[in-house]
Amino acid sequence: MSVWHGSLRKRKRTGGRKRAYRVKRNFEKGAFPAETTLGETKRRNTRGYGGKLKTKVLKDKYASVTDPKSGKTEKTEILRVIKNKANVDYDRRGVITKGAEIETSLGLARVTSRPGGDGVINAVLSGKEEKS
Repeated sequence: MSVWHGSLRKRKRTGGRKRAYRVKRNFEKGAFPAETTLGETKRRNTRGYGGKLKTKVLKDKYASVTDPKSGKTEKTEILRVIKNKANVDYDRRGVITKGAEIETSLGLARVTSRPGGDGVINAVLSGKEEKS
């Protein structure tokens, strides 16, 4: 199964069929999401369009957490994933994406980077405390 970002096989706005006038091209290729989870550090380098190298985080247990009040950044351990608003399934499985709320040794933080595309997990401390 492949991911493809072309529009040859889609239908027209009127509902009619589009006839393919050429075959699929290499630059239209896509990729499956990295779906970063907690665990021992595991990264994968992939070649992107134009020869660009992308680093995808598959598993990691550390995040660079910034305290907005002091402006200092520390590498801290991620204890667990609290919430992921991107997808209910990601929320249940503990997948880390941009905007996910994580619990670190410094406190609750929100992920600001894209681990599947940036190759790093950056987060900002959020002021709210956990209610459990």
